[in-house]
Amino acid sequence: QVQLVESGGGLVQPGGSLRLSCAASGSIFSINVMGWYRQGPGKQRELVASVTSGGSTDYADSVKGRFTISRDNAKKTVYLQMNSLKPEDTAVYYCNADISSGRYLYAKNYWGQGTQVTVSS
Repeated sequence: QVQLVESGGGLVQPGGSLRLSCAASGSIFSINVMGWYRQGPGKQRELVASVTSGGSTDYADSVKGRFTISRDNAKKTVYLQMNSLKPEDTAVYYCNADISSGRYLYAKNYWGQGTQVTVSS
């Protein structure tokens, strides 16, 4: 059994910062891509940022220059540093990861439970 547990969401004023964390636990042999998605009110879930096991990153255009994704492979944790937050960043943020539970097993895709980020004055 694999779990992704997010933390760090909350209420912040426009221009403020938040740092999200997502820790993977359970039967884990390897973790490939880890990423953050978000779903705002009345919107579809969208990719915010992703990072490979080798450290290559990708960002949505709307967050480039403001958000930074990173990961600590030893801790099986991915982070999302969010700066210069805007009201339109308000959403539930979900952690996502491709995880293999054994050397000869295909990776499966897992989701966290989500953490609310609200940007408002």
